[in-house]
Amino acid sequence: MKKIVFLLLIIANSIAAQTENENFLSANDLYKNNKFEEAVALYQKIESNGLVSTELFYNLGNSFYKLNKVGPSIYYYEKALKLDPLNVDVKNNLVFAKRLALDNIEELPKSIFQKFNKNYLQKLSYNQWAIVVVVFSVLGSLFFLLFYFANNSTTKRVYFIVSSLGFILLTVSFLITYNQYSFSENNKQAIVFAEKTDVRNAPTLNSEEVFTLHEGAKVLVLDTVDNWKKIKLVDGKLGWIIAEEIKEL
Repeated sequence: MKKIVFLLLIIANSIAAQTENENFLSANDLYKNNKFEEAVALYQKIESNGLVSTELFYNLGNSFYKLNKVGPSIYYYEKALKLDPLNVDVKNNLVFAKRLALDNIEELPKSIFQKFNKNYLQKLSYNQWAIVVVVFSVLGSLFFLLFYFANNSTTKRVYFIVSSLGFILLTVSFLITYNQYSFSENNKQAIVFAEKTDVRNAPTLNSEEVFTLHEGAKVLVLDTVDNWKKIKLVDGKLGWIIAEEIKEL
């Protein structure tokens, strides 16, 4: 009985995957025929079924860009980049989408470590760094076994050095993976979806307005109180915004 249930689950998953693939191709055809609203609806139907992929988010970003919807286009390009930070097409289209945003927010100067982290370490997501960890662990273990079974002293020395180097790189890559994961969890980013919104100095409507943001602005979410989010901009400004006016990545 268990085998039958397991087989039925496999068949059901296979049918579901085939259906989503057909929907994705249909959405692509709608996009090619300039039916962008219909394409968005079908892409989002696929998304609502739990499918996550760079291609899906990239196509959603393109569709919203064609509809001149700045916030959603930037949002989906950013989501695509979180899955594939090295994707050149997504990066280029995100640049064009950001040009449509009204807010020009200048970043605070970064330290040498922050620049190195952004320019090099963050080129890979923490999932991709985890793959690097696995690769170095396999290489380190493989060369250790070769060292253990080798008879020639020179060969053993080479295998030992390479194995040691592999385990050192394993440790370093593991620390980077943990750091990138912590950074991702502690730095929750969001995109402003409201056409225009006032950011206040407290989570109440009668509090003072400190600055204004427009659709497409990227913010860092620090805290939540009721239906308010405490946000921070890359230029260091802080404030509270109504939660419904932003969408977290």
